[in-house]
Amino acid sequence: MLTSKMHGGIIPPIAQDLHRKNIENVVADALKEANLSCNEVDAIATTVKPGLPLSLTIGTKYGKHLCRTYNKPFIPIHHMEAHALTARMHDSTIEFPFLVLLISGGHCLLAIAQDVDKFLLMGQSFDDAPGEVFDKMARRLKLKDILEYSEMSGGQAIECAASKATNPLEFNFTPTLLRYRDCNFSFAGNKNQCVRHILAQERKHGLSPDAIIPGVNNLCAGLLLVMTRHLCHRVQRGMEYAALKHLIPSDRRTLVVSGGVACNNFVAAGLQVLCDGMEYKLARPPHKLCTDNGVMIAWNGIERWRANKGITTDLDSITIEKSSPLGEDVRKDVELANIKPKWIKLTGLVNQNENVKKDVLQNNG
Repeated sequence: MLTSKMHGGIIPPIAQDLHRKNIENVVADALKEANLSCNEVDAIATTVKPGLPLSLTIGTKYGKHLCRTYNKPFIPIHHMEAHALTARMHDSTIEFPFLVLLISGGHCLLAIAQDVDKFLLMGQSFDDAPGEVFDKMARRLKLKDILEYSEMSGGQAIECAASKATNPLEFNFTPTLLRYRDCNFSFAGNKNQCVRHILAQERKHGLSPDAIIPGVNNLCAGLLLVMTRHLCHRVQRGMEYAALKHLIPSDRRTLVVSGGVACNNFVAAGLQVLCDGMEYKLARPPHKLCTDNGVMIAWNGIERWRANKGITTDLDSITIEKSSPLGEDVRKDVELANIKPKWIKLTGLVNQNENVKKDVLQNNG
C-alpha cells in the first residue's frame, strides 16, 4: 500500500514482485491464525479474472502449486462475483436473487445475482469508474497537501472535505445520461466539470496549479452529490426493470453495494434514501471487506464449494483473464424496456451533511 501511494497508483511489475515475495508468508500466516494445515483445507480458491495479469499469474500459480502438493481441488474465482457475494457472509438473510451495485476505482456495475454463478448485467460505466474520478480529483485539488487528508485515499479525502461544506450547491454540476433510458453509468462528464470549476477558481483568484482553491470543500460536496444522484437514478431504473420482469420477489428486495466506493457514507446515505422509497433493504459489507481483500475470495470459494459449482481438478484448464464480463449481458433489454421512473427525491441529502460528517469522522478515526 505504501509503495502504491509513493508512485501515485499501482505499478504492475512492482505489484507482481511484492506478490511473489509475500504470498508464501501470507498463506502461512493465514493458516496459522486459523489453526489449520493445508491438509485440513477442502479446496484452494484463487482469483483468476479480471485483473492485472502479472499479479493474477502469481496467485494462480501458487494456488495450483498448493493443489498439486496437497491433492486439493481448485476453485477459480471471478473478482467481481466475489465482491457481489461478500455481504452474504455477514448477513445470512440475503437470499438469491438480489440486486447488486459494485462501485470501485476500476468498476461500476449494476447486476442481479441470481445464484452463486449466475448474474444478469444490467448496467456498467462506459468511461471512468467513480473511485477513479474521486482519486483523480483529489490529486487535482491537492487534498494530500492538507494535513488531515494527507494519509487518506482520494475517495476518503473527497468525502471528508465534502462533509465540511458550508454550501454544497455553490458549484453547478450537470447530471449525465438524462436522455438515456438504461442502467449504464458515466462519470467522465462530472470529472471534466470539476476540472473546469478548478481552473475557473484558479483564474479568478490568481492561483498557481499547486495551490488549494477557496471553496474546496463545497466543490467536493457538489461533485459527490451529483455522482451520488447519478448512481441512485440508474439503480432506481434497475429496480423498476427487475419489478417489470419479475426478476426479484417482493420479499427479497435487497440492494447489496460493495467495492471500495461502498465505504463512502454519503453515497450510502443516498442509496438508503432510494431503498426506503423503493421498499428495498440496503446491505453493504463492513468497510474492510468493501475494498479488495482476500476474505471475499475465500468466501466466494466457500459459496461455490457449498453449491458444488465451479470446482475443478483439471488445473491445466485454468487460465487468467485481464478482462471478463460479469454474467449475462441484458443491458440492451433494459434499454428496450424504455423505463421512465418517477424519481425518488434525494433533496434531503444536502441536509444530511451533519449526519454524514459524524459517520465520516467515526470511520476515519
